[in-house]
Amino acid sequence: MRWGKSIALLLGFALLLGGRAGHAAHDGPGPGQSAAVVRILVLGDSLSAEYGLPRGSGWVALMTQRLAQREQAYQIRNASISGDTTISGLQRLPAILQEFDADIMVLQLGANDGLRGLPVPDMKNNLQKMVELGQNHGARVLLVGQHIPPNYGQRYTQSFHNVYAELAGQTGSALVPFMLEGIATDAALFQADGLHPTEQAQPHIADTIWEYLEPMLPDAPQHAP
Repeated sequence: MRWGKSIALLLGFALLLGGRAGHAAHDGPGPGQSAAVVRILVLGDSLSAEYGLPRGSGWVALMTQRLAQREQAYQIRNASISGDTTISGLQRLPAILQEFDADIMVLQLGANDGLRGLPVPDMKNNLQKMVELGQNHGARVLLVGQHIPPNYGQRYTQSFHNVYAELAGQTGSALVPFMLEGIATDAALFQADGLHPTEQAQPHIADTIWEYLEPMLPDAPQHAP
């Protein structure tokens, strides 16, 4: 099945890639924007670190452009590193939060834990600690769900998938069910290596994240009940 093959290759290559960090966007208030800047931290792996993409074309950069059009001023810090696992993210996060006082934290980690077959309870514990760190610093958290292919076994795969919804419910975090929703089976939206989403795929990813991020924003449109 194409989904399983694409995701397995994607996860495998993400694990092999180490050390490329996503660059940060530090835009101040534009004309007509509020001076009270809302800070958004993105902590992820290669799917958020612009691997193989022109600088400034990844979903985080596209999100920054979208936020710049709003009256509220926003600042995004992309602290994503290719190959990151939940334990490495947990080790990095305290220093990041000391430097960058986030109002919202987008947490996109876990895929590399799944590839390595690491214990799901350990992954969940690491993610929970990161969520709590963010919340203790006053940030609201958006968990970004990851999927792993079925060849890891039904029990492991289901336990892995359940972690994100369970944590969202237990911690009061918002949840993106699956980051690559709508593109995982489309070979045309992956780079020549068949492993990473292309530049053309980034708007799709940005739209997926935006659906769940926008309601968390202080200037989100108010919908009638």
